[in-house]
Parts: sequence; structure tokens; C-alpha cells
Amino acid sequence: MAMNDLPILSALRTKMQWHQERQRVLAENISNSDTPNFRPRDLVEPKFDKGGATVGGGMGTLPMMQTSATHMAASGAPDTFDNDRGKSGFQTRPAGNAVNLEEQMLKVSANQMDFATATSLYSKSLHLLKTAIGKG
Repeated sequence: MAMNDLPILSALRTKMQWHQERQRVLAENISNSDTPNFRPRDLVEPKFDKGGATVGGGMGTLPMMQTSATHMAASGAPDTFDNDRGKSGFQTRPAGNAVNLEEQMLKVSANQMDFATATSLYSKSLHLLKTAIGKG
């Protein structure tokens, strides 16, 4: 088994990829803060079981899409994005834009700290494994 195939390292890689994609989505929200009728989006956080595998599809799997009326409907496909749905307590502006810059910047900051934590854990885990096999 290669070191990169260990469940903990795989889970940390998935988490880092999720944070990277979430940063892109949050930056898109901020860049569209003046776009009429724009609704902010956010990614659904991946969930892991005790073995470190993603539960419910997670990153790396694509949901089935219905691109034609003759195709079968996608049943049980997980949502990739989760709209605010009024949880933030801020109202939509008259132009229809619902982006709150303060809230988005807080999410960006928290996402950056969580990414740094996952990166640090990944790096320390690799160093620990290399030390254990005598190569570090």
C-alpha cells in the first residue's frame, strides 16, 4: 500500500480540495456582490466515516444529470451547492442581490484557516510516516 492510499491522508486531501473549491465559490460570491438578482452560494461540506472514506458521494464523484427529457431522472443525486435560504438574517437588496460582503469575508477567512489546518495535518502526517519507516 502506498503512503498516499492511507485513509487519513486521502480524507485530508479531499478536505483540502473542498476548501480550495469553496474559496473559488466564495470569491465568486464577492465578485458578484453588485450583480442584480445574484444569490450567494456555498459548498456542502464533505462528511467522512470512521475509516476516512467520504459518505454520500462526496468529492470526486459527479452527480447524474438529466440533459434531455428522454433521459431518466436523477434520483437521490446530492446537491453540490447550498443557497443561503435566509439563514444569514440579511435581506435581499432592491436589485435582488443577496450577497453580504461581511459574511462572505468571514467565510473566506474561516475557510483559509481551515485549509491551513488541513495542510499542516497532512504535512505532519507525511513527516511522521517517513520518520516511522526511517526515511525522515
